[in-house]
Amino acid sequence: MPPILDSSHPLGAHLAGIKYPHADILGVADRLPEDEQGKLATIHEFLQTEIRPVVGEFWDREELPFDLLPKMAAHGLGEIELSGTSRLYRGLVYAEVTRADVSLSALVGIHNELVVGLIDKLGSDAQKKEWLPGLRQFEKVGCFALTEPDHGSDIAGGLATTAEKTAEGWVINGAKRWIGAGTFADFSICFARDIADNDIKAFIVEHNREGVTTQKIARKMGLRIMQNADINYDNVVIPHENLIPGAETFANVNDFLCYSRAWVGWQGAGIQLGIFDKAREYAVKREQFGRPIAKFQLVQEQLARILGNATASLAMMAQVAEVQEKGLLEMPFAALAKATTTRLARESAAAGRNIGGGNGILTEYDLSKLMSDAEILFTYEGTYDINSLIVGRAVTGVSAFV
Repeated sequence: MPPILDSSHPLGAHLAGIKYPHADILGVADRLPEDEQGKLATIHEFLQTEIRPVVGEFWDREELPFDLLPKMAAHGLGEIELSGTSRLYRGLVYAEVTRADVSLSALVGIHNELVVGLIDKLGSDAQKKEWLPGLRQFEKVGCFALTEPDHGSDIAGGLATTAEKTAEGWVINGAKRWIGAGTFADFSICFARDIADNDIKAFIVEHNREGVTTQKIARKMGLRIMQNADINYDNVVIPHENLIPGAETFANVNDFLCYSRAWVGWQGAGIQLGIFDKAREYAVKREQFGRPIAKFQLVQEQLARILGNATASLAMMAQVAEVQEKGLLEMPFAALAKATTTRLARESAAAGRNIGGGNGILTEYDLSKLMSDAEILFTYEGTYDINSLIVGRAVTGVSAFV
């Protein structure tokens, strides 16, 4: 018999008082030490009772529920990367946030992996002192400004934003696109090419400086709560000390790009837990021909397929976490994980929406929302195709990029 959930299990859920096998059917979360299992259970309960039930209307309106940020901070979601916890725990937390809402998981992941983590590891003492306390509590928010209007997959070689060192400070000129949280962030970690040596460097650019403008990217098919933005820097002057000292060359941030790709792998696993939750909930409640559709063979096959995809994704990410814990994570590993779990998420989302039938096209039932969000995971942090080519280059020794 599969393990039967109880209220204490971090990945369990109750439907109408009936006990069902939990979505983490092979017990990946059970590998955590007891204290981390308890923390994960608390976060799961918070996300499922206070976050998931209220985010749907914000998703429909393309709005961020700012009042939820202090609650998320109170549960440590603003300082995951500074928590000293295991890589497996951190990954499962990212999965749990995604299970509740993909957009908020994007905010939490970018905030931790690419802003808090980068400043903590590569920032100056003064930068850490100025920004980390507020960031840990979501009282301050930063954004990671790398992608540009004309450069996404080829950003490392094609980055066009420039930085010029002058007596007054660095002068930043250029444009960024698809920047998560860019509309309301206090600052951006802006990547710009130093015109003196042609190296790509990272700078903290406060958004209240003259010459910084942001504009929300609207009418997205998914990730609608996350406020993605176009950011323009027009002769923006920042102090010399805003250069992030540990990021004076692009090679120094490669680890963070690798870790963030692995984080999206956890998102791919987490969204499938959410898909399974909502598809099973619908199947056991919805009646047709005088019985729950959960009794239909085709529905059961699709639920089994979703659960199989989710289980495979969780197991893969647990192994990635072990490799990362040893300091051995490399980009091909992260790319393989991201490509695989998001590909499976896409399949799981289509199956879940299909179980919903006509109701499955309404965001009220979450299944169409999850399907739309899965498309974003499949695309961002390196498209499926680009990540596949990274893996292909690693396993053949031949690059398809040049």
